[in-house]
Amino acid sequence: MAVRIRLKRLGAKNRPQWRVVVSDSKMPRDGRFIEEIGFYNPLLSDEKFEVKKDRLDYCVKQGAQPSEAVKSLLKRTARKAKNKSA
Repeated sequence: MAVRIRLKRLGAKNRPQWRVVVSDSKMPRDGRFIEEIGFYNPLLSDEKFEVKKDRLDYCVKQGAQPSEAVKSLLKRTARKAKNKSA
């Protein structure tokens, strides 16, 4: 069973909200998942993205692979945090 960390879409038409979930790669995008570890709302002025860091690290240690979109969001938030602290 290949496990992926990816986005699940919620919200109405033209008002997307995304949840960061851990799921089997064979499940559909909005289908069954193992665990919900965060969320992403691109419509807010500051693009709200939050992830439970401890659960993310645990899943990656167990072999879960983040999708390209999740990798990109993680890099972007790390870069924003670095620039904010500097």
